[in-house]
Order: sequence, then C-alpha cells, then structure tokens
Amino acid sequence: MQAGMQKTQEELANKNVEASVGGGKVTVVANGAGDVQSIRIDPSVVDPEDVEFLQELVLSGVQEAVTKGKEMAAAEMSKLTGGLGLPGM
Repeated sequence: MQAGMQKTQEELANKNVEASVGGGKVTVVANGAGDVQSIRIDPSVVDPEDVEFLQELVLSGVQEAVTKGKEMAAAEMSKLTGGLGLPGM
C-alpha cells in the first residue's frame, strides 16, 4: 500500500486543477500536491488606482486552486485506501 501511495502522490504532482475568479480575469493553476503552477491575470484588471482589488482576486484564485488540488488529492487517496480512514490521508 505504501508503494501505491507514493506512486499516487507522484501522479498527483503531475495533475493540474484550474481556478478562475473575477469572471475569468484571474486564473490560477495548481497541482494535486497543492503547489501553484501559474497565475494568469487579464490586463484589464491591472489598475494602479485599485491594487487592492487585484490582490483580492489573486488571493481568492490561489485559495480556490489549492482547495481544488487538495480535493483531487483526497479523492485519489480515498480510491487507494478504500475509505479506510487512515490518519494523515
């Protein structure tokens, strides 16, 4: 089972999830390991007079992408453990 878990973790590191916020103005890609891979920002939301809005969009996008990555990881690990409810999974 340990070898299977390691293989699954390696596979998750290569699977990406995408989260878009602000009507698609900010898009964040993260992997199943919870690492942010990229952030795309539509130039129309870059307003020097309202940097706070852009910061909020980026933060929201990152949080959503990381959450999606964790959910994907949990689903994959659940398949491996068969719902045994092992600690740390």
